[in-house]
Amino acid sequence: MSLLNQIFNRGLIGPKCKTCLTLAISRIKLLQNKRDTQLKLMRKEIAQFLQSGQEPIARIRVEHVIREQNIWAAYEILEMFCEFVLARVPIIESQRECPLELKEAVASIIFAAPRCSDLPDLLTVRNLFGTKYGKEFILAASELRPDTSVNRTIIEKLSVYTPSGEVKLNVLKEIAHEYNILWDSSKTEAEFNKKPEDLLNGPKQISTVAQIPESRKESPKAAHHEPLTSGQRGPVQPVKTGATMVSVGPTKSKEVSAEGRAVSSESVDVLEKARAAIAAANRASSAARAAAQLVDLSLNEKRIS
Repeated sequence: MSLLNQIFNRGLIGPKCKTCLTLAISRIKLLQNKRDTQLKLMRKEIAQFLQSGQEPIARIRVEHVIREQNIWAAYEILEMFCEFVLARVPIIESQRECPLELKEAVASIIFAAPRCSDLPDLLTVRNLFGTKYGKEFILAASELRPDTSVNRTIIEKLSVYTPSGEVKLNVLKEIAHEYNILWDSSKTEAEFNKKPEDLLNGPKQISTVAQIPESRKESPKAAHHEPLTSGQRGPVQPVKTGATMVSVGPTKSKEVSAEGRAVSSESVDVLEKARAAIAAANRASSAARAAAQLVDLSLNEKRIS
């Protein structure tokens, strides 16, 4: 920021900052009282659910209670920081850089302002700090850079995350103890201890491949077995379908394809039927040729006569 902007804005930051901080403190107190009433009602409803045995509903409602409690705790710290900065506005006006003793309070207000929609005055204070210290200071606090001093409790309480099962169980036990309810937490503990399944990555267990029956397993020796001699089994006829018959025993035979892979018994039956069909077709074609020759002979005899 230029020196002229600092000079002209210097007298405007103080009064605006005081007004916005005062309004923010008053609004935080009103919201805290309203939130206290809501928390009491929500905790009472959860106690009724536990007493009536409706634990699944209580496990869901307790997350809202934890969220409201976190916001309540964050607002309590913010109220303290606003009062701290309000008392030292003259120091902020007199110094160009943010004082070290105010750095945590100022950075925490900047970080919390966009996350507290019901405290619009904090956004105005945040913009005033941006005018005073520059955009880089605002970005450093908003993005939680290492050189910032944002309060860790505010970061934790204002972060949006699902509370752990242990935290939810402790709050449920606290509510049951507060309303003197004899509640057996074993079911809820078992439910919270369950590990969620990763449905996007599929099931954790991999199904095993079904075992191939022994009768259909390929014998490693079948593809390299030497065919028997003609005296042992008779002549081996070549197969037109690209497969050969290989003898694997005195009475059994196995079909092996041209690539050396074993063929099942069903394929052997199909091949036998194919051979029979081919032989029948050959006989039919031979008979047709013989009939044609006879017709030609008879026509020639008629022409000669």
